[in-house]
Amino acid sequence: DFEASFIRLMDKVTNGSRIEINQTGTTLYYQPGLLYGGSLEHDCSPSRSIGYYLESLLCLAPFMKHPLKIVLRGVTNDQVDPSVDVLKATALPLLKKFGIDGESLEIKINRRGMPPKGGGEILFACPVRKVLQPIQFTDPGKIKRIRGTAYSVRVSPQMANRMVESARSILNKFLPDIYIYTDHMKGVSSGKSPGFGMCLTAETINGTILSAELASNPQGQGAAVLPEELGQNCAKLLLEEVYRGGCVDSTNQSLALLLMTLGQRDVSKVLLGPLSPYT
Repeated sequence: DFEASFIRLMDKVTNGSRIEINQTGTTLYYQPGLLYGGSLEHDCSPSRSIGYYLESLLCLAPFMKHPLKIVLRGVTNDQVDPSVDVLKATALPLLKKFGIDGESLEIKINRRGMPPKGGGEILFACPVRKVLQPIQFTDPGKIKRIRGTAYSVRVSPQMANRMVESARSILNKFLPDIYIYTDHMKGVSSGKSPGFGMCLTAETINGTILSAELASNPQGQGAAVLPEELGQNCAKLLLEEVYRGGCVDSTNQSLALLLMTLGQRDVSKVLLGPLSPYT
C-alpha cells in the first residue's frame, strides 16, 4: 500500500520518470526523471504516517526546478515514523544551517490525523537552492530550554494537560525553562480517529535541537495508554537523546549526512551521537 503510494508521489514531483512494477509486485524498474516540483497534492496511505513521505521530500525539495509546495493528507502522528511535529521542529532548522531558508520554507499542520483512519493534512513548502553551504557543527553546547506540544484529538482536552504535568515532573529536575503547549483540535481539524501524544524538543545555546516523541496506541489496537505514563516516558526519551549527545538527534542523522554529501566540495564536519540503525 504505502510503497505504491510513495512511488506515485515520486512520479508527481518528477518529470519523465519511468516506473514499471511486475505483476507479482516483487520487482520494480525505476528510471528517474527530472526533479520538477511545483504546486502538488498527494493522499498518503494511512498505513504509514506522513513523516515517511516527508522525510524523502526534505532530501529532494531543495534541488527541484521549481519551488515545491505540496499538500499531503493522511496520518500526521503515529508510533512508527517521525511525526510532522518533530520534522517541523528539527529538520527545518537543520536545512537552514545548510543555507536553505527564506519565508517559503515551512511545514504547516492544517489538520491532525491519528491512525488507523488518518484524516490529517499538512502543507510543506521549500525554496530551491543551487548550492548548499558547508557546515562546521561539532559543538552541541549546553541545553538552555525545552519546548514541546501535547496534542489530543477526539478525546478529552484534559488528556493533554495530564501529559504536560507528568512530563514536567521529570524535566523540572533538569532545567527550569520548560514550556509545553497543549494543542486540542476540534471538529473537522481533528481527523477521523481518536488519540493523543507528545513531542518534546531540547534546544542548546549553539542552536542544536534534539527531539523525542510518543503517541498513544491506535484505536482498537493494544492496551490503553495512560496520559501520565506517556508524558513521563516521552520526557525520559528526551533525556536519553540529550545523554547520547551530538549536534543532530537520531531522527535527522541521515538527513544531515546526505546534505553534507550533496554540498559543494568543501569540508563539512558534524558531531553525531551513536548512529541509529536507520542511519
